[in-house]
Amino acid sequence: MSFKTLEDAQKWIESVVRFKDKYDLIRMEKACAMLGHPERSFKTIHIGGTNGKGSTLTFLKEILLASNYHVGTFTSPYVVRFNERITYDDQLISDADLLHYINRIHAFQKDYLEKEGDQISFFELLTLISFLYFQDKDVDVVLYEVGLGGRLDATNVIVPILSVITSIGHDHMHILGDTLEKVTLEKLGIVKLGVPLVDGVTQKSLIPLINSYANKMDSPVQHLIDFPVEADIFKAGAFSFNGEHYQLNVHGDYQIHNASLALLASEALNQHTEFDIPFSAMREGLKHMTMPGRFEIIDNVILDGAHNPEGIQEGVKALNTYAQGAPITVLFTVMNDKDHETMQASLEGIAETIIYTELPMERSELAHVLLSKSIHSNAHAYKSYEVALEEARKISVDGVLYVCGSLYFISAIRKRLVDGN
Repeated sequence: MSFKTLEDAQKWIESVVRFKDKYDLIRMEKACAMLGHPERSFKTIHIGGTNGKGSTLTFLKEILLASNYHVGTFTSPYVVRFNERITYDDQLISDADLLHYINRIHAFQKDYLEKEGDQISFFELLTLISFLYFQDKDVDVVLYEVGLGGRLDATNVIVPILSVITSIGHDHMHILGDTLEKVTLEKLGIVKLGVPLVDGVTQKSLIPLINSYANKMDSPVQHLIDFPVEADIFKAGAFSFNGEHYQLNVHGDYQIHNASLALLASEALNQHTEFDIPFSAMREGLKHMTMPGRFEIIDNVILDGAHNPEGIQEGVKALNTYAQGAPITVLFTVMNDKDHETMQASLEGIAETIIYTELPMERSELAHVLLSKSIHSNAHAYKSYEVALEEARKISVDGVLYVCGSLYFISAIRKRLVDGN
């Protein structure tokens, strides 16, 4: 049986269990072998870390495109359309291609189930679809964003030409470990023997651990922390990296950090691989980069996919600079496995009004639970995120509305703002 419409195909793949209890790469390794190892048929760059993965990947993609390379990307989750997860030369995978590859993987997973007696998870199926898709494309390199952690993530069956770790912070610690050192080791799991590594880790205390791991893997390593990066205090988005000047069209000092890491990655590609990325492409690529849902401004609304304490902290810093004293309303919800109390404390410190809500999904924290943890004098809760948005827009008419806490939430809110439905 094959699906006739993309709607039916997408319904099927989204109904598959998201994550399996057993975190390992055994299913992926067996599936890749059964498919003839499509993941080995093209070059890859692997990007992991707590925050900044999507932005760093997008900066690097734009730099490579400006260098006239054919570039693929695999990212998660999407903000506007499901197809965003897989792109080729800045174009989303077409509906026809997506339907074709979902049908291929639907037939394959039946064979796999028959042979192995095990069900491949949603994220594993998506990763396999990307392998099959890029195998059929004339692609110079594919940038893979780690889904969760690194060492045991479904994407970690690839052997890249470069590994990138953007940052280390407090997220998914119930899975990745209860200290930053344990989280670091999980992220470092993407480093392969002899493959160069660049990182944007800001904690000096973690650098010896990274150096030791890289040394053990015989991987040349460069830390962004060792390079001079300076933001221009007079011009938003302007900064210098390693003595050269650049301009961004996105907001936030954290984007300067991510852009600088993409520049360091470009230099590592020039140094360690046959890729040739001119300085002009680095400058052009950074300037060209835009991202939906990452401090994206629509009228007086700022949509920010920040969804852990460090991400919210950076968002608050960028917001303070942007708002210039205007009253700030915050609209917030979060997944129930996140450290929402720390996030709430950061947001309540800058909000004149804070509105809590929830999404109609099992993982979403309940609005009344978030409100019960609030110490803000002007906090409200609405079960319906549509009602919450309506109220927040009324309140923030003379100020700024900051929407954050989850990329799923940003996706839902953005759809209402852009499409009006």
